[in-house]
Amino acid sequence: MDFKNLQEFIKNVAKTGIAEVVIETPEMKIKIRNQFEPKKEAEQGFYGPASVHFMHQAPHHQPMPAAAAPPPEKPREASDESSRLVTIKSPMVGTFYSKPSPDKPAYVEVGGQVSPGKVVCIIEAMKLFNEIEAEVSGKLVKVLVEDSSPVEFDQPLFLIDPS
Repeated sequence: MDFKNLQEFIKNVAKTGIAEVVIETPEMKIKIRNQFEPKKEAEQGFYGPASVHFMHQAPHHQPMPAAAAPPPEKPREASDESSRLVTIKSPMVGTFYSKPSPDKPAYVEVGGQVSPGKVVCIIEAMKLFNEIEAEVSGKLVKVLVEDSSPVEFDQPLFLIDPS
């Protein structure tokens, strides 16, 4: 599925009010989830942003467009080899949000615990709100990005102490 087809598919899912769609191939898995209830969406006259999760499942030999299916975030060691801190980096270009909405608390706070699968932030890209999940367990040591600021692909977002 090329990027243009994927964009059109996401728009159509958002318009229909379908709660969730999962597409699986041997090379990838795409999960699209609307974040608003269909009843509220119908009352407002529009459909809100969808959450899209890309998960690489198996090695493949055909190159895929990077924009169509970016690999999931990969925690990496901090630049200082002696440091035990793990860096969570942005898997895409977009706008960083530390909380689900302005009136809600942040997903994680400095000193708080994270575990694999826990949502740590949202990155908005092309009007889609993508939940970014931790892939390691540990304590959040530092948030490296300000709320509502633009982020680049592979930009460090958080430092995690896995101990």
